[in-house]
Amino acid sequence: MKNFSDYIVYVDESGDHSLTSIDEDYPIFVLAFSIFDKDTYIKNIVPKFQALKFKYFGHDIVIFHENDIRRRKGMFQKLYTKEIYTNFMNDLSQIIKDVDFKIITCVIDKTKLKQTQLNENPYHIALTSCLTQFNHFTNEHNQSENNTHIVVEKRGYKEDSELELEFRRLCDNRNYNLNIVLADKKTNSIGLQLSDMIARPIGRNFINPNENNRAYEIIEKKLYKAKKPQPKVEA
Repeated sequence: MKNFSDYIVYVDESGDHSLTSIDEDYPIFVLAFSIFDKDTYIKNIVPKFQALKFKYFGHDIVIFHENDIRRRKGMFQKLYTKEIYTNFMNDLSQIIKDVDFKIITCVIDKTKLKQTQLNENPYHIALTSCLTQFNHFTNEHNQSENNTHIVVEKRGYKEDSELELEFRRLCDNRNYNLNIVLADKKTNSIGLQLSDMIARPIGRNFINPNENNRAYEIIEKKLYKAKKPQPKVEA
């Protein structure tokens, strides 16, 4: 039995992966891996998010979804005044800024991809890119021999089956020690909820890098960059 990794990854996406119908306002697909050291996640990240929920909602059952927060839907209707909403967003942004985690991402321009006539699934292309980058991460942190879990929200039986098949194919072909965990959208996981707030700001920055994007300014500092191999020194 292999040891478990020191890290866990939560995955989220922005946009859809269809090449048949492309939204002119958002013609991209974004996949984002949020990588957490488990010890930091347990002792620092989860408590901060739980405290934020209790502060504004009085309980921790509320699930943070970027779209619901932005549109003040569902539970987030309680942020009914501009002052309360602004304070909440400032607190949320400060937590994301302060907590320690890394982000791996891939943005697919679906219009350009369609023009190549490769007819490849944007999700599978992005998944390959993110897993390749994450493999560099595990090597750098001496975790490549340990088993890491990748947690992804369920989307539907067909989509989940295709994703799991592609994930296992990639891992088997490249000897990645990774396990996929498909989680229900209603799962109250802090990791999934934090990851849910990552992908769209990355997409907005890709479409319009000159747009005022406070969320991306925070995210950018957490983007993982693989270390360059050190040149060999001749004896």
